[in-house]
Amino acid sequence: MNNNKNSLLIKEACVDSFDQARKAEMLGANRLEICKDLHLDGLTPKIDVVNKIIKEVSIPIKVMIRPRSGNFVYNEFETLKMEQEINQFKSIGVKEFVIGALTKTNTIDTKKINRLCSKIYPLTSTFHKAIDYTQDLINQIKSLSKFKEIGSILTSGGKKTAFEGKYKLNEITKKFGDRFHVIAAGSITDKNLGLLKNKIYTNEFHGKAIVGSLKSSR
Repeated sequence: MNNNKNSLLIKEACVDSFDQARKAEMLGANRLEICKDLHLDGLTPKIDVVNKIIKEVSIPIKVMIRPRSGNFVYNEFETLKMEQEINQFKSIGVKEFVIGALTKTNTIDTKKINRLCSKIYPLTSTFHKAIDYTQDLINQIKSLSKFKEIGSILTSGGKKTAFEGKYKLNEITKKFGDRFHVIAAGSITDKNLGLLKNKIYTNEFHGKAIVGSLKSSR
């Protein structure tokens, strides 16, 4: 699907405000992941912020569904909340989501993922970096193949950074590039993207500063 080095380079900027979204588009981002509280690695954003971005930004967006910081093991109340959030965002025109859920033993919680995907249908989603907390990346990604609503995997290859995980990222792209868009993540910035795009087989890269700093100059 995206293991062609001649494919168009996709720069996905992770943003947590309308101003950051506008700035990322101006600086050349091809796509946005919208969250809030990036200092907590991104939580579900406020619906009014997403609505404003949809109306005033022209590049594609996806929305993070994550009810709290910390681990990715969710109870029934949290799962219901995520289902409700997906429905709310669908109602304002969101077309893609970012999801993830693990069991207490750090395997993918396929029951909860199935519930979230049932709400996302007939749209699409990305399984986020919760995947990097699992012990067997290849088999865990394979277990996601049955969910047609999951079209992308966001990963640093099980390491802290994309550079450290480049070999595993390449293995993932070789094995699953025909099924998933593999999006490389982990300390990717406008400063190191040129190096990483020549080391990692995918053409999709994600980061808070992938098109430069989005912080306000004020």
